[in-house]
Parts: sequence; structure tokens; C-alpha cells
Amino acid sequence: MIAINNLTFEIGARALYDEANWHIKPGDKVGLIGANGTGKTTLLRMIVGEYTPTSGTISMAKDIKIGYLNQDLLSYESEKSILHVAMEAFERQNQLHTEIENLLKKMETDYSEELINKLSDKQSEFEALDGYSIEYRAHEILAGLGFDDEQQTRKLSEFSGGWRMRVMLARILLQAPDILLLDEPTNHLDLPSIKWLETYLQAFEGAIVIVSHDRYFLDRVINKTVESRKGKLTLYAGNYSFYLEEKALRNEIQAGQFKNQQAKIKQEERLIERFRAKASKAKMAQSRIKALERMDRVDDVDDDNPTVNFSFKFSKQSGRHVVRMEHITKSYPGVPILSNANGVIEKGDKIALIGANGKGKSTLLRIIANADKDFTGKTETGHNVSTTFFAQHQLEALHLENEILQELQAFAPKHTETELRSILGCFLFTGDDAFKKIRVLSGGEKSRVALAKALTADANFLILDEPTNHLDIQSVNILIQALQQFEGTLITVSHDRYFLDSVANKIWYIENQEIKEYPGTYQEYEEWQSKRPVVKEKQTVQVQPKKEESKKVVPAVNEVADRNKQLQKLNKELESLEQKVTKLEEELAAIEKVLADQVIYNNPSKLKETNDQYNRKKGELAEHQTKWEILAEEILVLGN
Repeated sequence: MIAINNLTFEIGARALYDEANWHIKPGDKVGLIGANGTGKTTLLRMIVGEYTPTSGTISMAKDIKIGYLNQDLLSYESEKSILHVAMEAFERQNQLHTEIENLLKKMETDYSEELINKLSDKQSEFEALDGYSIEYRAHEILAGLGFDDEQQTRKLSEFSGGWRMRVMLARILLQAPDILLLDEPTNHLDLPSIKWLETYLQAFEGAIVIVSHDRYFLDRVINKTVESRKGKLTLYAGNYSFYLEEKALRNEIQAGQFKNQQAKIKQEERLIERFRAKASKAKMAQSRIKALERMDRVDDVDDDNPTVNFSFKFSKQSGRHVVRMEHITKSYPGVPILSNANGVIEKGDKIALIGANGKGKSTLLRIIANADKDFTGKTETGHNVSTTFFAQHQLEALHLENEILQELQAFAPKHTETELRSILGCFLFTGDDAFKKIRVLSGGEKSRVALAKALTADANFLILDEPTNHLDIQSVNILIQALQQFEGTLITVSHDRYFLDSVANKIWYIENQEIKEYPGTYQEYEEWQSKRPVVKEKQTVQVQPKKEESKKVVPAVNEVADRNKQLQKLNKELESLEQKVTKLEEELAAIEKVLADQVIYNNPSKLKETNDQYNRKKGELAEHQTKWEILAEEILVLGN
């Protein structure tokens, strides 16, 4: 299907791939894994022809149809409905539909046999391509990815990046390609959508190559694993769990071979030293030296799984009750989130807060963290509770001109440099990496720095909103180890089920606008949930009144009108904020150019003035971005 032979790809002096080989066969469902920076996304881009190999070949049939989901699709813009955008997958059917419509219009005045035959041919082809069911198929896939009927009629431009990515995924799935290349497909999905996608891909008849950090997702979908490591592609004939077992076995064999070879080498070296000085044995010594030089050396096994070797420090223990919530009611215009909800977080709880997007998980975390006070009811933080709240927008709070180590030192002055370097090492910042400027880091690297900061805080209560976003499997494992050692209390939202199952001892979920609790691990919760009768959610929309109750229609209509009016107002505010954010980003970029010029450092007063201006603009940008996120969530909830 696709043959990769002796592939070499160089970036500068570094070979990302060095004579790598891999054959993708029809029906293969492959997980492409490896640490960040090993070239997984680059390989997918080479397969679709976006990048050209330095040497080697990637060959495939000319008529092969490839569906490629990548993060660049977030920038796709359209004023058309998401249903229309998804249906763009059916290029030929859409073309035929337009031609049929035009022919029907012509036939209003032209009844020629030629026109009738042409129409018949077009309709026959349209029917053969199953054109009459394409809208139903698009509806079905969009519904599986979390879009209700009303949302499917809204413009793509009204949705945030994560929801747009779902639309792009729907369009690719509808194309029914021969092979799917999926780069982190679960990044923007909630748990119900991930489960739906798993079921869909399990039944998909073509080949699939998936880059993902979601171990559970890989285990349920793939039947082969390919590891990208040290410029090579190594095939394992099973899913991710099989890969772990097989790799451990291969490493054990390699370690034994290395040990035996090293013992043989030392023995030979001792014999050479003993005989080198004797004239009668000199020829023998030279022969053994040459034999050693020709020997194929077995490499020692590298440890790809760093372990956490630091312990959390917090200066005081919390009381028994960490947070108590009573009669919490929270809603956005027209959309209730919590209604008279109660919940208690006790010392030592490690809670996973789960559920579909739009159910209010992040809102509940903000209420617990006292970051959202626009609700009725009461929250009470317990005795000696010290809190750290990690959320994705906090990546913007990192100081761009700081080095990584400086960033941690400023935040956690009680830790020694050795301790901080150890923590950074756990998050894959080793050696001189600790002196990299924050501004040169990727999104995933910034996320690791922000997490490292959160874990160095003097906090006995951690609130973590999607901490596994942008992390590879290694980094997720490190975070799991760290949180398993944490002796305090935590609550986290994540769509990574392996992570949840590894750290949580309680499950919270929002049902009928109430906080419900399951006292066990995520896997136990899943088993319980699968046997549980379906719970009917409270209706949050107006029910169509009967004829005799027609007078009640007026309030429902008024409510819809009020909601639409509120949506228009919020969208205008959002557009205004976007313009301000864009302007501030441009201004910051201009100031950074000034600061990058060495000349300014000869003028201390000008330097101070420019630095002050930069910090002021940066603060304004962070404030506007936070407002934008809150506003966007309100619009999303209001529109549902």
C-alpha cells in the first residue's frame, strides 16, 4: 500500500531519519509512537508529500486516497454551516447535485431529448454514488462527534478551534479514504466522542496510522505499533500494551547480550595486555586486536522511562475537609450548569471530574478554585488549605524572557537549584535545556514548564484542568508518577483515561445539574456505568405546548429571542476582543524586535522604558485572552 525504503530526512546537521524502512499494508491499524522530536508528524507530512526526504523513497499507488488530520486544520475558515463543511467531503456528489439542479432549471423551458438523457445520466451516477444519503451520513458522523441538530446548522466560524477540528475530522471520515493519517485525533475530543471514534475506527475497513499520546485509545484501535526512535522505525506486531511487553523482553535480551559481550571484550583486552610485550605472542596479540576492532558492538539499553526522583514539599497539612460546597447554582444565560448542587472534597481525595464538553467541568473547577464567584450558594475552604490551580491559559503567564530554571526559581525560592534541576529533568529538560528561554519553547514544552511550576508550589491541594494536553506518553507517565507520590489532595479534568485510572481514587460527574460521586477508580466506574440503566437528563429546552395551552408560547418565543439577542451581543464583544488581542500581539512582536537589537542596551533609560512597556502590554494581553476564553465558553454554552 505504502512502502518506505531507506528513508533519510535531515534538518541541518541532524538526521531525523536515517535509512528507515516501513511497509504499510491494507487493513493495517498502526500506532506511530515515540518521544516528542523524533519526527512522527514529519513522517506523516512526508507521506502526503508536504516534505521531501533527503534520500530514500516513499512509494504508493497513484490512485490511493489519503485522509490526513493535522493540527494545521485549526486555521480553516468558512462562513458556511458545519454540516455544509462536512459535506464538502463528497466532491463528486456535490458537483453532480449542482449539475442536476441546473438541468432541472433548464428543463422548465427546454424539453429536448438530449437534455433529458443528460439528466438521466447524471441522476444515475448520483444514485450510484449514494448521493441521496450523504446528508444523513454527515449528520450521523457529526452527531457522533458531539454536534446536536441545532449546532450542525451554525457557521463554522462561530466555533472555537477544538470544535472546528472535530468538523475537519468529520469531513475526513466522510471521504472514506483508503488510509487515514491521524495526528493526535483525541486532543480536542471529550470522553463520549473519543469512545465513538474508537468504535468507528475499529470498524473502518481501510488502513490507519495514528499518532497519539492516549494509551487507552491506541490499545482499542490499533493492531500494530511502530516506534520512531534514533532515526529508525521499529515494528511491533500488536497494540500499545503488546509493544510495552515486547519491548521490555527485547531490552532484556539486548541487556544480556551487551553484558556478555562486555565480559568477552574485557577478557580479550586482558589477554592482549598479557601477550603484547612477549615477542613470541606479539602476532597473536595483533590478531586479537583486529578481531576486537571488527566486532559488531551491541549497544547498552537506554532508559526511555525516566522516573520521578523528587518528593513534594508543603509546609502544612490541611484539615480533614478541604472544600465544602453547599446549594451551588450556576448558569449561563438560558443554560443551567449546576442547580442546588452539593459536594465535599476531603483530605487525601484524588478526584477525576469527567463528562462531556459543555457539562460544566471547567466551570466547577473555577468555582472550587475561587476563580469564579458568579454563582449562588456557598463554598468553604478548609483549615490550612493551600491551593495551586493549573489551567491551559496559565501557559500565557510564563515570563517569556526568563530561562526555564529562572522561571522555577522565581516561583519556588525555597527549593535548591539541585532540586529544581531534578524536577526539570523529570519533565525532560536535561543539561543545558534548563537555560532555554521560555519564548523559544513549543506549546508542549511550555505546558511541561507550567506543570513543573505547579508541582513545586507549596500547595497541599492541586486543581488541574486538562494537564495532559500537549504531553507525550513519556511526560504523561512522569506526571502520573509525581501525582501518585503526592500526599495531598487533588481534583483533575482530563480526557486521558489511562491518566485518570492511574491517579484517581474517586470519580465525580455532573448529572441533572448535580455533582455525583463514584467511590472508586476510573476503570471501576466504567464497569459500573456500563451496567447502569440510562439516566434521563432534565430537559433544559422549552417543550412545544398543546393547542389549549397556546398562550404559553409567548414566553418561549421571548426566551429564544432574548437568547439570540444575548448571543449577538456576546459575539460582538468577542469580535472586539479578538481585534484587541491581535493588535496587542503585533505590538509585542514589534517591542521584541527592539529588545533583540543590541543598540538599546547602550541606553539604560530607554531599555527600562521599553521593558516597562513590554511588561504592561504583556499583562494587557493575558487579561484580554482570559476574557476571551470566558466569553467564548459563554457563547458556546448559550448556543447549545
